Amino acid sequence: MSERRPYPSDLSDEQWSLIEPVITAWKDRHRSVSGHQGACAMREIVNAILYQSRTGCQWAYLPHDLPPKSATYYYFAAWRDDGTDQVIHEFLRCQVRERARRLEDPTLAVLDTQSVHAAAGVPASTTGRDPAKRVPGRKRGLAVDVLGLVIAVTVLAAHAHDNAAGTALVDQVAENTGGTVRKAVVDQGFKNQVTAHGARLGIDVETVERNPQNQGFVPQPKRWRVEQTYGILILHRRLVRDYEHRPSSSVSRVYWAMTHVMARRLTGANSPTWRETQVVAG
Repeated sequence: MSERRPYPSDLSDEQWSLIEPVITAWKDRHRSVSGHQGACAMREIVNAILYQSRTGCQWAYLPHDLPPKSATYYYFAAWRDDGTDQVIHEFLRCQVRERARRLEDPTLAVLDTQSVHAAAGVPASTTGRDPAKRVPGRKRGLAVDVLGLVIAVTVLAAHAHDNAAGTALVDQVAENTGGTVRKAVVDQGFKNQVTAHGARLGIDVETVERNPQNQGFVPQPKRWRVEQTYGILILHRRLVRDYEHRPSSSVSRVYWAMTHVMARRLTGANSPTWRETQVVAG
């Protein structure tokens, strides 16, 4: 394969070295009977996933100089289904926390939900309408630490109550952190059901109430971190809407987007905004 011109979303050599050990170990466990390693380099597969995440293009519109849709989707789905995408994400999350001089796992989590429109091809059976926000689509729930790093993700139909997202997130937080999280901060959309569920798992769920005298958007202590993370994720156009047929694919997209963010953060690379990209292109 001839050398191609890099895309802004491509992993640098240093960034690839952070991910490569996990991918190589996975590849060694999934050798074909004939021993054939496949026609596509694993780094290019990851680059194709990140390109689609960043640009939001359809599978059929992947550039011809990246691996084809069939190969890229095969690995995306395989890593989604066996949790490799989360393993890579957790591997980098621990490194980012360590660099920030924090323990590997957090003691506090911040929970929130976001309703996003679903694309036309998304099955109606997995979508709904959020009556409060009047958004038809899906509800994306995040739990993040005080650095804004993702601890847990859940994706439900938009009509699902925040309690459903909250209990699912609390379960994941307890599982993904080995029980180190002792406190979770939520907004008023989460009700007593989440608080009671957290208590059973040893997590104190605190509701941060909005000051009724505040006009417009006012960042709330601690909770602003999850809002910041949502803002960072929206820089990845595949997450502006929910284009995925399976909610599990939507979850995987969040993990890949944050993996890209953390790889750049660990190597001192800035993530270009859409405006910056347009200026360079122009």
